[in-house]
Amino acid sequence: MIVIIDYGMGNPGSIHNMLNRIGAPSEITSDPRKIGLADKLILPGVGAFDRAVQSLDRLGLIPLLNERVLEQKVPILGICLGMQLFCLRSEEGELPGLGWIDAETVRFAFEGENAVLKIPHMGWNTIEVRRSSPILDDRHEESHFYFVHSYHVRCADEANVLATTRYGIVFHAAVIRGNIMGTQFHPEKSHKFGLKLLKNFTDMPA
Repeated sequence: MIVIIDYGMGNPGSIHNMLNRIGAPSEITSDPRKIGLADKLILPGVGAFDRAVQSLDRLGLIPLLNERVLEQKVPILGICLGMQLFCLRSEEGELPGLGWIDAETVRFAFEGENAVLKIPHMGWNTIEVRRSSPILDDRHEESHFYFVHSYHVRCADEANVLATTRYGIVFHAAVIRGNIMGTQFHPEKSHKFGLKLLKNFTDMPA
């Protein structure tokens, strides 16, 4: 069973619907018992970084997630803000992130000819896969994904960069560290490309 963690940020229902389309059993919950029994985890998220950290803390989920992800090596997919929470910190807030990946989240800042670019980065864009992985095993430059974000992840270690995207600058659009995977884009809004990514995630060994 895949558990989509419900901590009051974003719309986990759209992810649940996509998983239903590929026949993958999933449940939206904040119940620690069910999270503790999940074969895989998805951490979605839309909104402010500090509010998300506070919500996870209020629900008592941070120690449980550390145990499941870091000790038991349960595969987890972070989406948008969910991926940013994997970082050490964010310019958007003051609270520490989960710290699972040596990275920080920074705001887009454009100068010169790129100053005309709008923030947030919103709409369809392509990715460049930097390394092989279970979830992007057949991705290429023609794969389009849907983005909506004002902040982006900046990894300290290139080994954690799974894919990049260009929007004024080249930024890290997907990350990986063992069983920890994240995408800045929204697979649940990315039609057939997102559907394939979620199918790859569900087919991974638990």
